[in-house]
Amino acid sequence: MTPLPAGPRCLTLGGQALPLISPARVYLCGITPYDVTHLGHAATFVWADAATSIMRMAGVEVLVCRNVTDIDDVLTIAAAERETPYDVLAATQEYLFDQDMTALRVRPPTYTPRARRHVDRVIELAAALLESGHGYLRDGQVYFRGFPAIPGGVPADADEHGELTGDHTAREPHDVAVWRSSGPDEPAWPSPWGLGRPGWHAECAAIALSVLGSSVDLVAGGADLAFPHHAYQAALVEAATGVRPFARSRLNVGTVGIGGEKMAKSTGNLVLVADLLREHSPAAIRLLLLDRDWREPWDFHPADLTASAARLDRIYSAAGTRGEEKGSLDAVTSALLRELDVPTALDIAEEAGGDAARLVLRTLALA
Repeated sequence: MTPLPAGPRCLTLGGQALPLISPARVYLCGITPYDVTHLGHAATFVWADAATSIMRMAGVEVLVCRNVTDIDDVLTIAAAERETPYDVLAATQEYLFDQDMTALRVRPPTYTPRARRHVDRVIELAAALLESGHGYLRDGQVYFRGFPAIPGGVPADADEHGELTGDHTAREPHDVAVWRSSGPDEPAWPSPWGLGRPGWHAECAAIALSVLGSSVDLVAGGADLAFPHHAYQAALVEAATGVRPFARSRLNVGTVGIGGEKMAKSTGNLVLVADLLREHSPAAIRLLLLDRDWREPWDFHPADLTASAARLDRIYSAAGTRGEEKGSLDAVTSALLRELDVPTALDIAEEAGGDAARLVLRTLALA
């Protein structure tokens, strides 16, 4: 097989060039482990896996930090409803999630930090924000001054995000809690401000700082995390460290829906990964998720899995042919590095066959 050219390369995401220098540091927002893994979750993690695999194809080492949000009110509420300790529920659901990811050929991350193991780091972050004037203390809670710290500014629809408007202790609606006081039935840790627990955005900010440092090459997660979560994560880190930007690039994967409505646990319109794996191959499910523009939302239709399986069979057949060498290899590489253009790379693989098809199958973990 013709080797890839030596020297630094660029991955283009959202029109922004990301020079690939080893080690590339990727922060991937992981799960809140309180329920089963659905196709919308899988889309995010499979795309992040494909992106890091494409970076490795380009010759760079990649460090992936995928956190587990095992301190969160939704987890606490779900555990109470099941009469199960929240940490037991979190461990059980994380195990099931890992099973689904393994089945879908998602490579394990380099680091899997859990929020419960980084509470001290959140306390340090809160103290740094208070000292620098980017935070304030009110009723035993530490708040971050969100405006005008948010990179790119607060979007016009910010008021639609309930977590930014529902806390009446905050001075301004765009301020968020870094450290929250805890009631008698809520998880709690000691802090200089009393018993409490971390805020969600602060968890990811503190974990990223602790594991990867004050800046990363890529932040990845679902499109619904772009604001407020990723925006506040970046703002918190930048305010605490003075290093900008926190993230050189972002991968916000389009949401998956059914009948025009976003797939979500809150609505119950879920297609579970475990159910799909009983009837379809992992490669066909991966191809269903990847054979599209990663930025765009889309609706799931069961018939699409049949089409994905058929396309996969054609590429397998093409991979068994001699094929044309250098030109098609370069074309596949260019497509994958240019906006993760998987559909174009698949088209080239299907038509050219040979090494080009084998490169695509190997890079995208489809074989």
